[in-house]
Formats: sequence, C-alpha cells, structure tokens
Amino acid sequence: MEYGVSLLPDCDPETTTASQYFQDVLQVSVLADRLGLNYVKMTEHYLRSYGGYSPSPLAFLSAVAARTQSIRLMTGGIQASFHHPIQIAAHAAQVDVMSGGRLDVGFARAFLPYEFEAFGVDMDTSRERFLATIEAVVRLWNEKDVTEDTPFFSYENANSLPAPVQQDGPPVWVAALATPASFDWTGRKGFNLLISSTQLNEMARKREYVELYRTAFLEEHGDSGRKPKFAVSIPLLIADTDEEARDLAVPFMVKSFNAFKEAILSWHNVESPAYEGYTAMARQMASFDLETDGLEAKAVVGSPDTVLGRIEEVRDVLGPDVILWNLDFGGQSLETMSRTLNLFADKVMPALG
Repeated sequence: MEYGVSLLPDCDPETTTASQYFQDVLQVSVLADRLGLNYVKMTEHYLRSYGGYSPSPLAFLSAVAARTQSIRLMTGGIQASFHHPIQIAAHAAQVDVMSGGRLDVGFARAFLPYEFEAFGVDMDTSRERFLATIEAVVRLWNEKDVTEDTPFFSYENANSLPAPVQQDGPPVWVAALATPASFDWTGRKGFNLLISSTQLNEMARKREYVELYRTAFLEEHGDSGRKPKFAVSIPLLIADTDEEARDLAVPFMVKSFNAFKEAILSWHNVESPAYEGYTAMARQMASFDLETDGLEAKAVVGSPDTVLGRIEEVRDVLGPDVILWNLDFGGQSLETMSRTLNLFADKVMPALG
C-alpha cells in the first residue's frame, strides 16, 4: 500500500486563523515528503467551518510543490459542478507543470445544499454536470480543437494551455460516497476511486461498492494492462499509549464532527432526485454520538501497535491501494499532527512492509 496525508480544514475560525492553519499544514506536508509518504491531498469547500478555509486546493498544492521534492499532490476533490472545464483543465495543468508532473486531480460532485444555493447551481442536474465536466477536462488535456455542446457549457475548437507535463494528463480520481452508479461509472471510465471512511464500522458495505468499481474497471480496461486503484481517507491520531491517544483525539473529533454536523444539517427538508437517500443519510450522520457509537467507528486512534492492528483490519476488509491519513481533524496543533506522522513513519510503516 501507499500512504499519504488528507487535509480538510474544519477548525473554528474564532480560535484558529487561516494563516495559522496553512502554516501548520504546509509544514506537515513538508514532513510527509521527508518521511517518504506518497501523497498530500486537499479538499474544496466554501462558506462554513467545514472545509471553508480551502476554496482552492490547487492554490494550496502549488505552495506544497514549491516546498517539497517528490510527494504527489492530490485535489480531493475539485467540486466540478462549480467550475467550467476550461478553467479546471488550465489551472490544473499549470500546477502539473510547476510541480514537475506531480499532480493528481481528484473530482467530487459536491453534496452540500448551501454551496449549490450560493453558486446558483441546480442540485438536480449535478450528476450530469459532474460527469460531463470530468470528461471535458480529460479531453482538453489530450485533444486539439475540442468542441463541446452540453446544457452546462459549450465551446468550439478549444486548445487548453499550458499542456500538462504528464502524458495523458494528471491521473484522475473520482470521489464516490453511496451511489452504486458512481462506482460503476468511475471504473468504466478507467479512473481511480477515492472514498472516505465516514464510518469504519461499515467497511463491509463499502467493500461491496469497491467491488462494483473494480469489476467495471476490469471489464472495460482489463486488456490494457491497467489496474484499478482506489484510496480511502481515514482520520488518524497516534500517541505512545492508547489512553493518551484517545484523550487527545476525543475533543478534536467532537469539534470535527460538530463542524460536519452543521454542514450536513443543511439537508434538513431538502430533497433532490440527484441525491436519492441523502436526506435520510444526513439525518443518520447528524445523530451519530461519539460516546454511544464509539471513536473507533470514525477514526484510527491508539498506540503504534493498536494502529497497526486497525490498519491490517482495513487492509483485509477494504483492500485499499492507498490510505490517506486525515491529520488535521478538529483543528489540531502542528505538534500533535507531526507527532502522529512521525510515529506512523517510525513505528507503523516499517511493520506494514
């Protein structure tokens, strides 16, 4: 397996400034590069404490590129429904050029009603817009004189500049949550799959979706020699003992979940045929209780030995190719994030082989 750092700012703006947050996570990214991790990933969100500090993952990743040597840079992901494909293709290619070909581009459909409302985008058309935008971006990286005519954008004979450094363009990752058709489409298009562990105690169900992706990928691309690849993002905190790790993690997890809960409650009284079941899912997520459901349902927390056992469980049940560790949940300090990363690299990674 490969490993990386997954970042989603959910800190309280009243207690952590944007300047402090980015100073800290830039240093964490440099440390991850020095320790030999493979990826650093940044999300895109708007308006609220859940991700709102990062409206432009590409801007952050360009700063990481200037400070690092080999770690790959992943958007996780660009919310395609809120952008024009020419804009995405050009901005991403610029970062690919500036980083020497280290960019991976992850796309997400967006799922928060208040973001759609703010951008004036119809949620009911989000799936079609999302799929059309991804395909258009890939065409712009690989073809000349591209013409598109869709309900969402149109242009004639477009030639995107600059061209990406990587042949065929940056690797594409598609975030999927709970819609089987999304897993199937991602596989059939030959893209990489990105999932988040919203609940680790539901890994067996997630495995069914991942198998849909793998089957579809191999049916369409098995003869090409290419292999399906999927990554999972999981919150991680490591300390010398289980007790210390839990004592550290619980208040951060509470803050993180409260930020997520505030965002997800925007689904209250909202229904969309493009997000079948999301209202019920949001209600279920909002009712999660850390004391009742347990920290282990949301995160990997403990001593190096305990964390090793949890990772082996994730590997055996889900079989990911990449685990991306969410280190910044709840607005953790640089010291806490760095300690987790150092313990993972020194005590856990070598045992995993």
